[in-house]
Amino acid sequence: MEFLTKTRRLVIAIMLCAIVSHAQTSDQMQKAFKASYASELKGDYTGAMADLQKVYKADSYESNLRLGWLNYSAKKYAASMEYYQKAIDLKKFSVEARLGFVAPANAAKQYDKAYQKYEEILKIDPYNATANYWVGVNYYTVKKYDLASTYFELIVNMHPFDYDANHMLGWTYLYLGKTGEAKLLFEQALLNRPYDASAKDGLSRCK
Repeated sequence: MEFLTKTRRLVIAIMLCAIVSHAQTSDQMQKAFKASYASELKGDYTGAMADLQKVYKADSYESNLRLGWLNYSAKKYAASMEYYQKAIDLKKFSVEARLGFVAPANAAKQYDKAYQKYEEILKIDPYNATANYWVGVNYYTVKKYDLASTYFELIVNMHPFDYDANHMLGWTYLYLGKTGEAKLLFEQALLNRPYDASAKDGLSRCK
């Protein structure tokens, strides 16, 4: 019985140490992030990264995500993608980290990597509007209009007044010979952006 009591006390002591340690770490992280935001606000991305590096741990999703953003802001695209990928590896279903990855990938003109991330997002979140839009654009660019239309249609159904989706689906339908449907989509796009030259051009071709 005495042994069990001592063991119980030891477990409680260990738990208390862990709680205190976590509280200290959490406090340090909050201070580091706060300092990092202040540095970023001044345009000092190097300083903002240095603030985080003081408490950086490779297994911290939040630190990797933020360092991905800061490196992108500093135009360090390769490093940015590395940090975003670390965040993705830590949180397998993270959509935000994949969307973050896309920005430096596009900036570095590594469009295949950006497209790959959009495909990954759609496996996690089939209704993600951003991923659906850009996968649709990809198929539109290579003139696979039947495929492109399925992605744009999904967005228009979810966001009926979205300019980009109506505009792109309008052009897609136009190339598929669906001029009546295209006309309605261009008119909807022009309600959103009345002076848009591309939507006006598309509408004129439907007559």
